[in-house]
Formats: sequence, structure tokens, C-alpha cells
Amino acid sequence: MVKAGISETIEHEGIVQDVDDNSVLVKIIASSACSGCHAESACGLSGKKEKIIRIKTRHEVSPGDNVTVSMRQSQGFRAVMLGYIIPFIAMTICLVILLSLSFSEMIAAIVSLAILVPYYIILYFFRKRIDESFTFILKT
Repeated sequence: MVKAGISETIEHEGIVQDVDDNSVLVKIIASSACSGCHAESACGLSGKKEKIIRIKTRHEVSPGDNVTVSMRQSQGFRAVMLGYIIPFIAMTICLVILLSLSFSEMIAAIVSLAILVPYYIILYFFRKRIDESFTFILKT
């Protein structure tokens, strides 16, 4: 759900799973766009996925409480950029360059796919820094 305002937010309903001194684990169910369809139970394409989110906060909640988790919409766009758009652009540029240098299509395709390995390794090593840049807000 997206709420309009000065800084638009993305919100999901969730259930508190665990609470410790400085964080709260919340389970949210991410539904696909077709989750409201009457044929959802018979369709193999509908996708509901449970996700566990760790929110670094001290809140007076207990396991089982219903809460709302929100984040700025711009952070969602940044996640999409890091996870999908930048790798796609890198792979496409690599493919075009290799094909223009007269490499075979198979070699160009393999190298273009292989370029994703160092990209995701770099993301893995910077995961804590990236994680700190995403902030979730817990509303009871």
C-alpha cells in the first residue's frame, strides 16, 4: 500500500515475531498484484511470500501484535536500482561492447552473464552498509 503525502511511503501490515533489546522481527506477507482476484486459490501465478524484516528500534510490542511497517518510497526505488536495473544495464552494455568487437554471440552472452558475479559479490561485501541505508518505521 502506498500513502500519498510529502514523502510517500510504502506500508505493509505485519505480525511481530520476536522482540529483543534493540530490534523487532516482523513477518509481513507480500502479495502479488493479482491477490484480490477471485481465482487466486486456483491460479498458480498468484504469489504470496512471507518476509521477515528486522526493524532496529525499541518499541513496546509483544510477539503476535499486529503492526504496520513503512519505509519511504524512494528507498524502494533504490532497492530496485541496486538489485535489478544496474545489473541489467551492466549486462546489456557488456553484451553490446563484446558483440561490436566481433566476439561470438555465445562468448558475449556468457561474459555478459558472468559480469553479474562480481557485481553481486560487491553487493554482498557492502551488505551491512547498504542495510544501514534502509530504514523501516514501525507503527503500532
